Amino acid sequence: MTDVRALHDLVARQHVVVCCGTGGVGKTTTAAALAVEGARRGRRTAVITIDPARRLADTLGLQAADDHEVERTLWDPDGDAPPGGRLTALMLDTGSTFDGLVGRYAQDDAQRVRILENRFYRNLAGALSGTQEYMAMERLHELHETGAYDLIIVDTPPTRHALDFLDAPQRLIRLLDNRVFKVLMVPARRGFRVATAALHAFVRQVGRVIGTAVIDDIISFFRAFEGMEEGFRSRADAVRVLLTEPTTSFVLVTSARRDSIDEAIFFAQRLDDSEFAISALVANRVLPQFAPAHDAASLRARAVELRGAAEAGPDAGAAARRLADRCDTLADLAVLAAREHRDLEGVAERMGGPPVAYVPFMAHDVHDVAALRQVGHHLFAN
Repeated sequence: MTDVRALHDLVARQHVVVCCGTGGVGKTTTAAALAVEGARRGRRTAVITIDPARRLADTLGLQAADDHEVERTLWDPDGDAPPGGRLTALMLDTGSTFDGLVGRYAQDDAQRVRILENRFYRNLAGALSGTQEYMAMERLHELHETGAYDLIIVDTPPTRHALDFLDAPQRLIRLLDNRVFKVLMVPARRGFRVATAALHAFVRQVGRVIGTAVIDDIISFFRAFEGMEEGFRSRADAVRVLLTEPTTSFVLVTSARRDSIDEAIFFAQRLDDSEFAISALVANRVLPQFAPAHDAASLRARAVELRGAAEAGPDAGAAARRLADRCDTLADLAVLAAREHRDLEGVAERMGGPPVAYVPFMAHDVHDVAALRQVGHHLFAN
């Protein structure tokens, strides 16, 4: 049975809700459904996704990236939600977010232009591992800082990449503390005279492989970056603090598939190592409990009776056999559904006992806000 109290509390009281999970389990759908419910509760709600499939945009009827306020008639078609609610969907644009961060911490326009026009920076902004995750953290903090939203829902990438999302602030700090980075940050007038012979050799060797022009771009980038590192460091610390606030919660989304369960356990362990706790577990696409598992034996016995009756009375034979087959199918489904719920409850116990919300298989794909509201019915039904 779904425990809906925790999810009610999350959308009613929390400020940040981070939805995590492996790919293909309905994580983006869950994040969007939570956001719709938050808006329907009268809260100013934003949902941000760094999911490259952009399923959230399709679901909400959005045509392009960036920020979009969803029309009220889509998420409140009956007009019965409190007047203060609103729903904004945000698709992360890594490049423009990074550019904005550079503009924020550049000491003047000349420094900003030097960085934005640097070829190494242009490649870094779009291709460096972890850049997307860090920019998502920056976007989250930016939304928090504006004070324009009561509830911010974050849809993360598939599980192992979501760990990069959570660790991005600390990885940036480790980069800024790296000795090679500090040497490259030496002002140009001092050149590399303070650098070690080992660093000279390293630069020469790398230059032979990737070309001296690339090395020049890298050095120029780090020199242009001078004086900005403290701003990035402070921002990374602020993001880490935001994630550990009591008003921030983590929702783990999974399914009854064995690989999804294994991923969920892995992720929960890593969260625990990072001192984050899971506030709720959403089990998506589970089999509905059409009948209690203990009824399986009686259903199978009834199927045997029906097949016996079909042999004795030819007039009703075909109908009896069809009904017997359905009894067997219902018994199988009852056993499988009970096993799924048992497995998922066991997973929750291993995670410290967060409440579990079940969303059953639906007869259609979630492709519009009406379908999102149906998912919300299962998540928040009394």
